[in-house]
This record gives sequence, C-alpha cells and structure tokens, in this order.
Amino acid sequence: MTDIFKPINDDRHGTPGASSDPYAPAPPSSPASTDAGRTVVAGVVGGVLSAAGYLVYSRLPDDQKERLHQQVRTLVESRVNELRGRFNL
Repeated sequence: MTDIFKPINDDRHGTPGASSDPYAPAPPSSPASTDAGRTVVAGVVGGVLSAAGYLVYSRLPDDQKERLHQQVRTLVESRVNELRGRFNL
C-alpha cells in the first residue's frame, strides 16, 4: 500500500459506531435529516405519478372521461354517506 492510499488516523476509530473502513459513508447526523430526505423523495415520486396520471387522463376520449367522473362521484357519495352514518350527521 502506498502512502497516498493509507487512511489518516483522524480518531474515527475511537468513536462508537465508527466503521473500520475509512471510506465508509458517515452515519446520518440525526433521524430528522433522514426523515426530511424521505419526505422530499415521497414528494417527488408523488409529483411524477400525478403528472403521469394527468397525461393518461388528458388522452382519454370524452365518453371514458364521463364514465370516470361518474365512478368518482359514486365513490365520493358512498364515502360521505358512510361518514354521515358513523357520526350521525
């Protein structure tokens, strides 16, 4: 091993949870940073899926759009009636 590739002893071996591999990624600083990253990924995936859904919907013929609207209305009405029944509204 040449001197260029030797790891520098920067006291990482003395810290708990440190890897013996000097090139291993550092552990996340806090759980909040991983949660924020996951939230951003979920938002991006949701945006891509909604854009794909809009593209598919925009290419539907008018009769299929009307059938889809009717199915959504029926579903929403049944859910609203179910909630009204649960809460006696």
